[in-house]
Amino acid sequence: MQALTSPGSLVTVAGAVLTVIGTIAYLGDNANLSLPTIFYGIPILLGGLALKSSELPPARRLTPPATLRTLREQSGSEPLRKLLSDVTRWRYGQKAHLESSLEALKLWDEDQPPRLETVEELDCDGAYGLRLGFATEGVSLERWQERQERLGRFFGPGLRAELLSDAPGHLLISLLPRAENNAASDEKAPEGDPPRAATTSSS
Repeated sequence: MQALTSPGSLVTVAGAVLTVIGTIAYLGDNANLSLPTIFYGIPILLGGLALKSSELPPARRLTPPATLRTLREQSGSEPLRKLLSDVTRWRYGQKAHLESSLEALKLWDEDQPPRLETVEELDCDGAYGLRLGFATEGVSLERWQERQERLGRFFGPGLRAELLSDAPGHLLISLLPRAENNAASDEKAPEGDPPRAATTSSS
C-alpha cells in the first residue's frame, strides 16, 4: 500500500490516466480533448516512470508518531528529530538512506551499501533517542565497531552510539544522550523522584 501512495506512483498514475483519456478522445475524434491530454499525459507518465526507477522507500517506523511527541519536540532533540524526518520520507536518486553520512563515516560500499530498514524512537529517562536497524550488506561489523565513537558525535552533540548485532548481517544502532546530559537533567528534577526506565527494547 505504501508503494502505491509514493510520489513516483502518483505521478505515474496521473500521467497514465491522462494518456488513456487522450487516446480514447483521439479515437472518438474529439481533438479538443485528445490534444491537451496526450500532450501533457505522455511526459507526465514518462516522468513518473523515471521517478519509480530511482525510488527509495522510507525506513519502516516502529514507533507510532504520537507516542513520544513531547520528547521529540524538545529543543535538545532537534538533531535526532531531523534525522527521523529524513529517513521516513521517500527519496529519489539515492542508493540508500543516509548515503552521504555513511560515505563520510567510511561505512559505505558502492556495490552493496548498508540498507536502513527500521527506525524506532526511544524514551531514555526523559531524554530522546533513536534506534536504527541496518542490513549491513557489504560493510563488515568490525568497520561499524571501529567507528562507534564517531557515530554518536556525527549525528549530534551530546550523543553516543550503542551497537548490537541481533542477527547475522543485521545491526541495531542506538543513538542515545550521553550520561552527563542525563545527570544534568537529574539535578533539576525534584528530590525523591525516581528515574524513569528507558524504553530500549529491541525490535
